[in-house]
Amino acid sequence: MSASVVPACELCAGDGGEVLWQHPVFRVVLVDEADYPGFCRVICHEHVKEMTDLAPAQRTLMANAVWAVEAALREVMQPEKVNLATLGNMTPHLHWHVIPRFTDDRHFPSPVWAEPRRPADAASIAARRALLPQLREAVRRQLDAAGLTA
Repeated sequence: MSASVVPACELCAGDGGEVLWQHPVFRVVLVDEADYPGFCRVICHEHVKEMTDLAPAQRTLMANAVWAVEAALREVMQPEKVNLATLGNMTPHLHWHVIPRFTDDRHFPSPVWAEPRRPADAASIAARRALLPQLREAVRRQLDAAGLTA
């Protein structure tokens, strides 16, 4: 994999969130999304558009990181569902969204990018935000357990 950086790309120019884990192929970040505490991304360091742009071993590393982040979210946040998405339509830089979903979140059961179905529940959001220190540790622990050495 040759290193490529596109200065106009927001994921090349910045971290994309609070960096929880750095790996030579990817980073895991916690996104500051007000209505969705625990929203994480697994971002490829190289500016590529699709998983198949990576060598098979690198695809496996990225996928294993996504599964480890999902496991951490389930362990700590105990969501109703975890949404996984790799869209890239607006930012064509390979990244996975790993989003904890709850029946009382603004969009459930629709995608977080749809029109909201209800107002945000401040108490629920505050309770989930209080879990973020535990989530940070769980993400690191799950990635380490998966052998994805930082």
